[in-house]
Amino acid sequence: MACSSVFSPNLSAIFSSKATKLSPSNQPTNLFFFNALQPNSTKREFPIAPSVAAPFPYQQSPINVDYLEEEFSGHGVTFEDVAGTCVATMTLENGSTATLMLPRGLITSFKAPMWHGGSVELLHTVVSEGEDGGAVVQGGVSMEFSCLSDGGVLWSPCDWSLWDIRGNPQESIQVELISRDTEDMIEIKNIVNLQESCLSSELVVSNLKSSPLQLTGCVISHLTVSTPEATYAVGLEGSDFFNRSPLSSDFLIIPPDIPQENMFNISQLWSQMRLLSGTGTGSERKGDELESRSVESEEEMEGEESDNYKQLTEQMSRIYTSAPTYLTVIDRGRRNSIIAGRSGFDEVYMFSPGSSHEFYSKYSYICIGPSAMLKPIILKPGEVWRGGQHLQNPNL
Repeated sequence: MACSSVFSPNLSAIFSSKATKLSPSNQPTNLFFFNALQPNSTKREFPIAPSVAAPFPYQQSPINVDYLEEEFSGHGVTFEDVAGTCVATMTLENGSTATLMLPRGLITSFKAPMWHGGSVELLHTVVSEGEDGGAVVQGGVSMEFSCLSDGGVLWSPCDWSLWDIRGNPQESIQVELISRDTEDMIEIKNIVNLQESCLSSELVVSNLKSSPLQLTGCVISHLTVSTPEATYAVGLEGSDFFNRSPLSSDFLIIPPDIPQENMFNISQLWSQMRLLSGTGTGSERKGDELESRSVESEEEMEGEESDNYKQLTEQMSRIYTSAPTYLTVIDRGRRNSIIAGRSGFDEVYMFSPGSSHEFYSKYSYICIGPSAMLKPIILKPGEVWRGGQHLQNPNL
């Protein structure tokens, strides 16, 4: 996947620093809106083209930027159609901005005002050309989650519908997205909240099934840095961790020295869960057991962090199980820092490509985010769970 100059300056500007394919054959390029034709619903019903039909509760609509601008004017959000993808930009009067891609729900930019009077991009994204000639966007902040029911049915929220926008450019802006499975039994809301010194993503997961639900995955945030060698994670001393291969994700930026076969897919976790729950049978369970043992023997190396001011020079991929709620990431090369906080999650995923790459290059980033990868979140029938990530800018 090579970088290409075929993309217009407008596209590069929208994604700021430059992450899943925008229009592969198995993904829609149109904006999806949730059909609010439910009893006692106060949400607006967004118009659709007469020729487009979709089963309840979703309806597919061509992007109508003018309509969105009119419908949500005054909230501090602007919309732009880029190659069939809707790009929403949230802007506060103090200079903080965030950019969101729909329907994929990828946050591609978070610019925050700094102590020196200017603003700095805190997220790292890369725009390149895919094999089909379309744009591939990687990096930013993405939601990598999967849900497993007791029947072994697996579902992941890949496309998000615009549900509502609240707030104002003077204080804060909230963009609420929603995703549901085809049976309308699992509902996940993603509330992106831009404040003067913070960008947060809150997940609200509702289990509408009559059986328990297992939620596994993590929020992956690519934080841009000058180089991992100049970057330090503060506050991890005494935290237990498991070494893992890097997470396999369409959005994750992977250095060339990490073979694809060494990537760790979230779906591998379901093999272990099916064995524990008894839903896998026969040869499937035997194969899953072998795969599970292989993963455990090769990748689950435990340890305890001994460095409270950890330099991220070496390539690493870890899940911390007892990290503090808030961690500070300091970049001495850019002379700025960011505080990564979490709520509702017990784990923290951290990945660094190492400092063997050029300064300020495609691989000048670290990944951090709350996770539930070693211990899934269990939702009882009818239960609602909340969790989220908070990226705070302490540089004002």
